[in-house]
Formats: sequence, structure tokens, C-alpha cells
Amino acid sequence: MSGSIRATTVPALEEVDGLVHGFEQRLGPAGWETHEQGRRRVATALAGRGRLLFLKQVHGAVARVAPWDGTPEGDAGLTAEAGLLVAIETADCLPILLVDPRRRAAAAVHAGWRGTVAGVTRRTVDKLVAAVGSDTADIVAALGPGIGACCYEVGNEVRDAFGPRGEPFFRPGGRGRPHLDVRAANVEQLLDAGIALDRIHHVVDCTFCRADIYHSFRREGKGAGRMVNYVGWEGS
Repeated sequence: MSGSIRATTVPALEEVDGLVHGFEQRLGPAGWETHEQGRRRVATALAGRGRLLFLKQVHGAVARVAPWDGTPEGDAGLTAEAGLLVAIETADCLPILLVDPRRRAAAAVHAGWRGTVAGVTRRTVDKLVAAVGSDTADIVAALGPGIGACCYEVGNEVRDAFGPRGEPFFRPGGRGRPHLDVRAANVEQLLDAGIALDRIHHVVDCTFCRADIYHSFRREGKGAGRMVNYVGWEGS
């Protein structure tokens, strides 16, 4: 399947002229390709539309501005240059794409629970404003597939990390442990950053539930594959 890709797109972003974006779906079972092979496969599939840039994700809140060399540490990538696409990889964590059609800038955000606690989504919006002059009124957000509150059982240490303000994002679980709604927590960050609710869009699939189309670290363990989520502006 070299050079193959299957991805979900968001109608609101499909309407943006010149934008390339997608939330990848799995093409094979756990272990059918290494993470590096997956990156090369997706980069090959998108080569005619732009150069794909990856990061070494560390569950933090650092946002890098393209272009860069290699795979620097970071959990969000920003691009405002035609022909440069930024990517983040997920296998339960929440992928978020931010697009400013007016300034032709975009960002891809990797939001697990640690990155969410660190405010990675809010910080990436702030970086778009500071680095390229985005107005939050122009930004469109798309939250992709991730593990849902239906399945995301966590320990009390995670609840403690969110603190009192995070209580609305937890619900009781069937085994007496809390379940975390990472999506809701990141929507709040977008709203706090000034993104209007009607400009926030969703692919609401739970990666743990949908073994047919998504990898899941929680379900498959260390051998789980990764989905590549990407955004940027088409160019040579």
C-alpha cells in the first residue's frame, strides 16, 4: 500500500480554496507497518500537494512554526507557506486542525490529556495570532477522532492534574474510576481563546470503539499503529 491513504475530511474545511487536510484512517492491523513506514507512506501520497513535516511529540504544549529540519520536539505545528503541510500522529489522543483562511495559515495540534492540561490548544491559537497575525474571529477549528469519554477511563491523578476547573470534563465510570472527555476540555480552550462555537467542527468517532477504521493505543497497546493528521496549503 505504498503511497496509499484514506482520510476523513471536514466539509467546512473542504470549502477553503487551496487547503489540504485530513484525519487519517487505518489501512491495516496493528503492526502491519512501522510508524516510520506510515509517515513515509502518507508523505508519498501527499507529495503532489506539499511536503509533509512531522514532529517528535512529547505530550507538551510547544508549537513549532514551519519550515523546520528533521523532527524537532513539539506537539503542534504551524504553517503559512504554500507547499508545506504540518502533521501530527495519534492513536487515541485528539487531533485538532486550526485554519485561518484569510491569512492562509494553519496548525495541527496533538492533544492528549497531558497536553490538554498544559493548554496546548489555547497556546497554539495564541501562536497563530502572534506569529502570523491571525484574528481569532477568522479561525476555523476541526477536532478529529479520538478516544471518547465513553471509553477513556483514567486515574484520580489525571483528575487532580486538571484541578477544580477540570471537573466538568469528568464523568463516573462503570468500574468506579473517572472517565475523561478530552474533546470537551479542548473545546473550552478554543472558546477561551476567542474561537466562536459555530466555527468549531467535529469528527466525533471514538478511536477505541471503532477498531474497524482507527488505531487505538488503549485497545492495542504498544504495537498500535498511528494515524497521520495533516493540514496546510497546496503548492509545488
